[in-house]
Order: sequence, then structure tokens, then C-alpha cells
Amino acid sequence: MPFRLPRVYPLTDVVISGLSHAEQVKRLAAGGASIIQLREKSMAAGDFYDEAKAAVDIARKAGIQLIINDRVDIALAVEADGVHLGQDDLPVESARALLGPDAIIGLSTHNLQQAEKARNLPVSYIAVGPIFTTRTKSNPDPELGLDRLRQISKVMKSIPLVAIGGITPQNATDVIAAGADSVAQISFLLSDPAAITSRIENLLRQLT
Repeated sequence: MPFRLPRVYPLTDVVISGLSHAEQVKRLAAGGASIIQLREKSMAAGDFYDEAKAAVDIARKAGIQLIINDRVDIALAVEADGVHLGQDDLPVESARALLGPDAIIGLSTHNLQQAEKARNLPVSYIAVGPIFTTRTKSNPDPELGLDRLRQISKVMKSIPLVAIGGITPQNATDVIAAGADSVAQISFLLSDPAAITSRIENLLRQLT
């Protein structure tokens, strides 16, 4: 399946949603998600494998792509579509060698210098943030704001750009206008489990 970055890039979170990763994928896909990142920071590897495997099965049935956060080993084991790496994770070049040329590989960046370096790496897209204040990380990097986002977007050229951090329906349109190709969403989409499907559906409609 070819990679195309959608306007909304949802991430799962079992703590915020109170749902399994698989159930979150099911509800997000029903609302129109075409790519979803499984984000898991505390679950034991074996438990996360089981959850990721179930989520991949649902993603395959829905015809969408699934990315694993941080864990290249889990991505390989469950045959996910790719992995999203942080600055302190396995180097992008090593992940590419393990996952192959067709895998989706994303990289988090937090300033212009990191984004410029990412241009020369075998990435499918980069994420940049936090754009605004975020509550989903206990020790977030400094807030970038829209002006720095514009600056970063100008140097990225053909590499797709996902903006993350504190993005809401109220500021998402401004984030896209500042140069982001997609907005990452966690808290807004997941904080009301019953509204996950309708919220991503509405946000996709707003940004199309």
C-alpha cells in the first residue's frame, strides 16, 4: 500500500482512552483514519505485542496503515507498516535496514537543526513539535509555535511534515496553513471514547 500522509494523524493511548489499542484503531478507522500510530510507553513487551498484533489485524481488515511508536522489534514481529522513532531511539538508518525499503519510517524532531538533519535520512516523514503546550508528555521539549513551524516547513521541501503538540480543532487550520501536511492528534480524539469516531470524522472534514 503506498504511503500518503493524511490531514489527521491519530495516535493511540490506552490511559487517555481507557480502551485497548485494537479498539481505538477500530473506532478511528470507522471515522476515516487511514494511518494510525500505536503509542505505548509503559506496557510490557509481551503485552504490547499481543495488543499490537490485534490492532494490525483490525487495520488490515479496514485497509489502513499501522505504525508502531519507538519499537522496531514489535513492528517487525507484528508485520506493521512501519515505525515512528524519537531522537533517542534506534537510528533511522538501522531501522530502514531492518524494516526494508517499503516500510514507513517517521522521525520526531523538536527544532530546526534536527529537522535539517532529518532531510538527509531515509525517512518517510518527520514530526515536529510540540507546536503548542501539551499534556501528553511528562517532560516536553520547548513549545515551537507557528512561526518556527513555518520556518521548518520551508526547509523540508518534499518530506511530509506532521505537526504535534497541543493541536485542537480551534487551531488545527492555522497549523496546516503554517506549513504542516498533517496534524497529530491524541487527547482531543481519545478523551471521550464514545466520540472518537465522530471527532476524527469531523476534524478530517474541517481540514479537507
